[in-house]
Amino acid sequence: MTFLSGYIGIIGPPNVGKSTLLNRILGRKAAIVSPRPQTTRNRIIGIHHEEGVQMVFIDTPGIHMTRTPLHKSMVASALAVFQEVDILLVMVQLGEGDDAAVSPILKHLKGMKRPCLLLINKVDKVSKEMLLPLMADYAKRHPFDAIIPISALTGDGVDLLMNELRSRLRPGPQFFPKEMETDQTENFLIAEVIREKIYLHVRQELPYACAVTVEKIDDLPKRDLLTISARIHVETESQKGILIGRGGRMIQAVGRSARIELEEIFGVRVYIDLTVRVEKNWTRDTRALRRLGY
Repeated sequence: MTFLSGYIGIIGPPNVGKSTLLNRILGRKAAIVSPRPQTTRNRIIGIHHEEGVQMVFIDTPGIHMTRTPLHKSMVASALAVFQEVDILLVMVQLGEGDDAAVSPILKHLKGMKRPCLLLINKVDKVSKEMLLPLMADYAKRHPFDAIIPISALTGDGVDLLMNELRSRLRPGPQFFPKEMETDQTENFLIAEVIREKIYLHVRQELPYACAVTVEKIDDLPKRDLLTISARIHVETESQKGILIGRGGRMIQAVGRSARIELEEIFGVRVYIDLTVRVEKNWTRDTRALRRLGY
């Protein structure tokens, strides 16, 4: 039997559900999610395996107007995917229409030779009467190979999407071994889970000024325990105070949420030691961005 494979890029504005879709397809958490836009900062590869088929998905940061070197790095990472994949998935959400986030993406599609599918996400959130006019409007604006309404959250339409992708894959190699589901390291996963909990617990703009690095991991199998030391980087002393919270309550809440999820992922008890460090204007410092993995 001929083996079919290909790289599939997922692009779109911030907060339209790209990471939720990747997690849905893989049946596991490979990318963190939150209700806030611009949660995804790095490209994340997730590998879907079937008999005779391998789909390599690339989840990307949301394409948006850039303000800082951090945001420019994120958008550049997403735009590079246009030329690196075999199939492109453009995700928007129902009710979004022609706004400043979608139109620039459509302009980048002009002249593309590879298959390009439009996914209209969050159909479970809005009246279905809005769907057909929106699909017709997008069909006029770009010759998409298919327009598929989905709900990444509930899974509606995802089977149809997978069938469309299978029909467009070409004979190719098995890029990754069957046991591999993502290219992310253990350190990256731990740092991302901690950062996700910051997004979920902390209000205001503070999460956008936070980065997480894992300093040390000790696996103690005899004690069924994984100990983790991680550092949260912020830009100002006031941000540090907010993140720690009165009596350390905020940082304790973040650590507790991260510990619970990491215990589910690794199947062992987890102890997390979190510290907070001020690194002034790291989101605007290209050297700091490189050091922190952006």
